[in-house]
Formats: sequence, C-alpha cells, structure tokens
Amino acid sequence: MNEQQRRAELSEFLRTRRARLTPQQVGMPLTRRRRTPGLRREEVAERAGVSTAWYTYLEQGRDVHVSKSVLESIANALQLTRDERIHLSWLADQPLPPEPPPFVEAISPAYQRTLDLMEWSPAYITGRRTDILGWNKAASTVFGDFVMIPEEERNMLWLLFTESAFRQRFPARETFALETLSSFRATASQYLGDPRITAFLDRLRQASPEFCLAWEQQDVQRQCSQWREIEHPLVGRLTLEIASFQISGDPDLKCCVYSAAPGSETEEKLRGLLGFQKDDVGEQDSLLSKALMRR
Repeated sequence: MNEQQRRAELSEFLRTRRARLTPQQVGMPLTRRRRTPGLRREEVAERAGVSTAWYTYLEQGRDVHVSKSVLESIANALQLTRDERIHLSWLADQPLPPEPPPFVEAISPAYQRTLDLMEWSPAYITGRRTDILGWNKAASTVFGDFVMIPEEERNMLWLLFTESAFRQRFPARETFALETLSSFRATASQYLGDPRITAFLDRLRQASPEFCLAWEQQDVQRQCSQWREIEHPLVGRLTLEIASFQISGDPDLKCCVYSAAPGSETEEKLRGLLGFQKDDVGEQDSLLSKALMRR
C-alpha cells in the first residue's frame, strides 16, 4: 500500500467509525435533529483532546503526523474495539515493508497430508486473500466439491458474496460473509496495495453489490463465530464447531477445522455422511440411514 492509499484507508476508517456512534453512546445530551449521522468531527476532536482543524486534516487524509498517545485518545473517543485499534495503528503508524512479499501461495505436501488425515473433520486452508489452497474429502462432502469450482472463484470471499452453491449451504450466510470480510481486512491491511489483491477486490465489487456495501463499512474483526450451521442436501442441518489456526512460518495461511460435539445429532449425521464414502459399505449404509431418518 503506498502513502496515498494508506491515508485514504485511514480517512475512510475514521469516518465510518465516527458515523456509527450516537451522541447518547458517548454520554452527550439529546439535542434537536442532527443532519450528520453519528458524531461530528468537532465532537470527536473534543473527546480526544485535539483541535478540530487537526482532526479534520487527519480524517481528510492529509499528511499529518500522529503520535501514539494521540492515536490512543482518538481510539478511546471512537470507542474502538481491540481489533479496530490494531487496524488503526497499522494505518496511522505506517509499519509497512518497502516491497510487498511475492504473491505465490501454496501449501506443502505435509500440510495436505495433515488435512487428509482428518477424515471426520471438514478442514481447509486459506491464503492471504482467502483463496482456498487445500482441503480434505470431508470438506468437499460437507461444503461441496471444491474441485468443481473454477480456480479463480475458489475463494472464501468470492463464494460468500456471490450466488454460489457454497453460500447457499449456510443459513446465516450474511453473518458468515461479513465476518470473513472483517477478518480479511484485519489481517491483510498491509497487502491492500498488492496489484493482485486490488484486481481481485475490483472484480468482486463488480460481481457483488452486497460486497461493495460491506467493504465501505470498514469493519475489522479478527475473532469469528465459533459455531457454524450448515444445511446439507442429504442429511439436513449440521451444527459444527470451528477451530482456526495460523500456520507456523507463514501467518498469511490459516487452517479452519470443523467438528461436531461428541454424542450430538450432528456427529451421527456427519459420521453417516462421511462413512458412506468408505469401503465398509454395510456399516456405512447403516450409519447414513440412521442420519437420514433423524433429518
């Protein structure tokens, strides 16, 4: 991200955080109808202990220096979350490498073997821009066959913000999409100037008005839901717990593993569904039949 892009991102982030706050949320008295949604710039400046002109310059994306203490005061004034504070610090302090790392992403055979060993847990690994780089058979069975998805669309953001079959399996698809986008923004801020990411985001804007609206909100959140519900065409509703891991040596790669609570109806359905693909046909047919009967 170059200097101009960084200041533009900082400007939009501050503006959207200010617009979402009401005077009542910060302890201000009720007044007559306001034309400005959220707080006014002068109100944020007063709460942060800086001049209105200086804060206006900062929000307009002008070239002004921000100290750590002043940045903390602004974060307090805007009631930012921990993740939003990290994002604000990144945008304001410019801890940027001179050149973005080369955009070549792949997982090693060892990681793919690890995914394959998780026979009863759907799992996949995503990259810097949420491309799905590896998955196991359980993931293809539960979420749909990733092999059948064109490589340029095999991406979590793309699948969740376009009318894909993958998206349709999640009853709370909008929440899942917004969480994925907020997580992406929190971890990929330093790469937003990468031309491959820029081109991908431009293509997604053209394909999804929903994405355009969500992107403009500037929301940042590292922690996503720990449970996800899936509507499978064969066995119906599955409720799965999510465990996410960053891969050692490459923090841009993230592994997501889904599992069923022991003894749950979902566990029975999942084992029946996945067991149907094993060699022991008699036992698996029985498991699948039980799962289908419980649907």
